[in-house]
This record gives sequence, C-alpha cells and structure tokens, in this order.
Amino acid sequence: MMNMMQVMQQAQKMQKKFKETQSELEKEEITVSSGNGAVTATLTGQGKFKSIKLTASAINPTNPESVDSDTIEMLEDLITEAMTSATTKATSQMEAKMKSITGGISIPGLF
Repeated sequence: MMNMMQVMQQAQKMQKKFKETQSELEKEEITVSSGNGAVTATLTGQGKFKSIKLTASAINPTNPESVDSDTIEMLEDLITEAMTSATTKATSQMEAKMKSITGGISIPGLF
C-alpha cells in the first residue's frame, strides 16, 4: 500500500510528463490534403488549426487559370481567420463549462 508521500510523488511525475507531452504536441504539425492536393490543412498535435492552403483548381476546377494568387491568398487568410476565431471561441466556452463543473479548480488536461 502506497503512503501519501508516494502518491504525491507519483502525481508530480504524471503532471510533469503531461506538461512535457502537451508541449511536444503543441510543436507537432499534422498536415492533411484532400481533392488530390487541392486543399491542404495544417493543425498542431493538440488539434488547433494553423493554416490552410488552396490551389486554383480548388476554387475554380473548370478554369483554374482564371484564379490569381491574390485571390487564393485572400481566401486562405479569410478561412484561417475564421477557423482561428472559432477555435478560440470554442476553447473559451469549454473552459467556462469545465470551470463550472470543477468549481474553478484547475485540473491538468481539461483546460
């Protein structure tokens, strides 16, 4: 049977490992493509949206030559801004709901 000191040491080790893993995941990038590479999205290992890349054929498949690079960049910026805002809002709502459940106590891994 573990004594209280052993339990506390084990909890500290788990918390340290958890923080290290969170840091690793934040630096990691996952990139996926669809439509034969027409759309490519990049997220962190924590699932946070980072960027999107579009090709002219993703915007106008029948006439990709009609799409200039400024249009592509503008759409990428608009999508990135919308996804970043949505992620921030969703995270804030999740944190508020979790704090109401935990009574304001911070539980590592929940938020």
